[in-house]
Amino acid sequence: MKNKALKQRQKRQFRVRSKIIRQSEYPRLTVYRSSMHIYAQVIDDFKHKTLASASDATEKTAKGTKTDKAKIVGKNLAEKLKALKVKQVVFDRGGFTYNGRIKALAEAVRENGITI
Repeated sequence: MKNKALKQRQKRQFRVRSKIIRQSEYPRLTVYRSSMHIYAQVIDDFKHKTLASASDATEKTAKGTKTDKAKIVGKNLAEKLKALKVKQVVFDRGGFTYNGRIKALAEAVRENGITI
């Protein structure tokens, strides 16, 4: 049996994602936060294709806090999106609250020229 917190996050995730997919023509920037790492990918829902992805687990990041690593992941993802000439995305926080590492990643993407 799944625990209560996981069920609640899945409900939020479904609610947020269903609104985003229905109403947007832009690619979706989705974020997953585990206890150790943060993962982000940009998905084109109409073509069912992942355009770009980044995480602190695959990239050799410098020592620092998890929030610092999230900023680095956001910067790397923005650079990949610029190379693909994507200027605007829709942010899908995946049921997580918009603070801490999630917020740091989103702000890093914005600071590097991608509109959310």
